[in-house]
Amino acid sequence: MHSPELRNLSGPLIVVCASFALACVPSAPIAKVKAVTLAEGGPKKSSPGHVTSNILRQDYAGSAVCQQCHLDIYREWESSPMRHMTRNVGEAHIKAPFDGTTFRLNGDSASVRQKGAQKFVQLRTNRGGVQLYRVTRVIGGRYREDFVGVEVSSAPDPSSDPAHGPEKVLPLSYVFSTQSFRYKGYSVMLPERPGLVAGPVWAESCIGCHNTLPQVSLLYDDLLGPGAPSYQGHVGDNLLPASRQSRIVTTEPEEEHSGLHRAIEDELETLGEKTKTLEELPWPALLKQAIEVTRKRLQARQLIEMGVGCEACHGGASAHAEDPRLLPSFGEESPFLQRLTADGQPANRAQRINQTCARCHTVLFSRYPWTWEGGRRSDEHPGGSSTNSGEARDFQLGACATQMSCASCHDAHAADPPELLSDLSGEKGNKICIGCHTGLNSSEAVRAHSHHESTGPGSSCIGCHMPKKNMGLDYNLTPYHRIASPDEVSKVLKDRPLECALCHQDKSVESLVATMETWWGKHYDREKLHVLYGKDLGINALEATIVRGKPHEQAVAISLFGEARDTRRLPLLWPQLSHEYPLVRFFAQRAIQNITGLPLNIDPNQSASEISRQVNDLEKGNRLAP
Repeated sequence: MHSPELRNLSGPLIVVCASFALACVPSAPIAKVKAVTLAEGGPKKSSPGHVTSNILRQDYAGSAVCQQCHLDIYREWESSPMRHMTRNVGEAHIKAPFDGTTFRLNGDSASVRQKGAQKFVQLRTNRGGVQLYRVTRVIGGRYREDFVGVEVSSAPDPSSDPAHGPEKVLPLSYVFSTQSFRYKGYSVMLPERPGLVAGPVWAESCIGCHNTLPQVSLLYDDLLGPGAPSYQGHVGDNLLPASRQSRIVTTEPEEEHSGLHRAIEDELETLGEKTKTLEELPWPALLKQAIEVTRKRLQARQLIEMGVGCEACHGGASAHAEDPRLLPSFGEESPFLQRLTADGQPANRAQRINQTCARCHTVLFSRYPWTWEGGRRSDEHPGGSSTNSGEARDFQLGACATQMSCASCHDAHAADPPELLSDLSGEKGNKICIGCHTGLNSSEAVRAHSHHESTGPGSSCIGCHMPKKNMGLDYNLTPYHRIASPDEVSKVLKDRPLECALCHQDKSVESLVATMETWWGKHYDREKLHVLYGKDLGINALEATIVRGKPHEQAVAISLFGEARDTRRLPLLWPQLSHEYPLVRFFAQRAIQNITGLPLNIDPNQSASEISRQVNDLEKGNRLAP
C-alpha cells in the first residue's frame, strides 16, 4: 500500500488505492446514511472531459487496456501487492512452505502439503474430525499470505475431483516476518480461540475489497439507508462521524428510479437472478433483493478482475479507453446518482481520492470494543482503529483530509520501499506539510512550534501528528493516520500512553503533562489522569500503560520497550506472552527477542495456560535473563 508519492502535488497524479488487509463483512449491520433525492433538475452532468458513467458492468474495460498508454505505471502495478491481492493458486508465487508442516492450536491441527502442482490443507479438529481442503486461491502477499480452498475430503482423487461445497477461507496464515504459520484470526484483536474451523465462505466475505467489482454492486446498502442488511459489498464510510461522511444521492425522481432500477436489474441478471419490473417491485424491495442475491450468488466468474485492478479505484474506464480525451475520475460518475460531502457539496479531488481509498481501508476489525480517543466501536462516533486496514478512515477523522489526500504520501501502483517511507518522517515529510502550513517554512518557526531542534526527530511533522502507535502486520508499530496534535485533550485524557512518551520513554506522566501545559498553555485535569494512570503520576508513562492500559495501548508500550532493548523492562513483558489477546502476545514475543537478542521458542498461538506453564519452566531454570 504505502510507497511515497513525492511528486509535485499540484500536478496530475494517477494513483490506485485499495486494500491489503482482510476486509471482513461487519458482524452486525451498522446504521447507514439514508440516500436522498436531489431537488428538481434531472440527472447531474459530469464535468466536461470526464467519463459520464463508471459504475456499471459495461463501463469496465479491464486493466490490460491501460498498458497501451500507461506502460510504466502498468508495469509497476503489475508487480505490486495490489495486483496480487487475490491470485489463483496455480498462477501464484507462494512463499508459504507446503512441505508437511503442521500447525497446532489448542488440540486442533492444520497440516500443509503439496502433491504435484496442487496444494492442500488438512484440518484435524475436535469438532469437525478430519477435513481435507484443496487450496484454490491465495490472498495477500506483502506481509502474509492467507488461503482459500474447497473441501475434497471424500474425493477419490483430491487433486482433480470436484469439491464438496463452496470455497472457504482457511484458518491459517503464513507470516513473512517470522516465517511461520499463525491462526488467521490473530492478525486482529480477537481473544483466544478454542480451535480451528474453516470459513467463512470466500465469495461472501473477502471478495469485495480484494478484487474488482462494478461499483454499483457495492452501493446497494448506501442507497437503501439505515437498517440495510450486511453483505460483502459493504464498503461505506458510515463509521465516520456524520460531519465527515459522504452520502450517495439519487438524481432521478424518487418515484421513478427507472434508470438505476434497470442498471441494478442488469447486474442481478449477471448473477442469475431475474428481477421484477419497477411497478412490481418497489425501490426499497429491489435494493434488499440486490443485497440478498449478491450475498448468496456472487462468484469469482462475476468479477471484473481478480485482484485489485486499475478500475477498482479509477472507476470503469471503457469510455476513456475508447476516447482518451474523456478522463477517468475518482468517485462515482453516473446519470443516476452522485456522491456528496456531508455539507451537500460535490467532493473535491483530495476528498474523492480519500473516499476511494476508504472503500477498503476503513474497517474497525472484529468485535474488539475499543478505539483511540477513548472510544468504543459501538459508539455513534468511534475513534480511530488500532490495527492495520483502517488508515484511510482514520485519515478522514483528522484535520487535513479535505485538502490533502492519501496520494500526497502514497503511490499504490508500486510496492512499499521502507527507506522512502522512513524519509517521510524527516525533511521530505515536512515539505509536504509546509505546502499548506507555509508559516513553518523556516527552522526558527519549526523550533518555536515544536519546542525541539528543527533538524531533530522532535520536529518531524509526521512523527508528532501521525505517531507510530498502531499494530502492524509484521509486529511493528505503524503510524496512526488521524492527523492531530499530541496535546489534544481527547488524547491526553482518554488514551494511554501520552504520545510524547513514544519518544520520551523515560519520562513520568506528570513531567510530560506539565511540560505540555507550559509549552502550549493548556491545563489537563489531574483527576482524569489518575483514572488512567493511578494515584501516583510520577510513574513512568509506558510502565503505567502496561499495567493499567487497554490491550491496544499495552501493545504500544510493549513494542517501544522492545525497541529500546532495556533489560529492566523484561519483568513487565513476560506476563504479556499469555495476554488474553493473542496479537499482543506476538508483540511481546518480538519485544523480548529484541531485548535479549535470542530466539524465544514459545508459540503465541498456544493457550494462555500452556504459555504460562512454559514461562514458569523457564523461570525455574533461570533461563529468562539475556
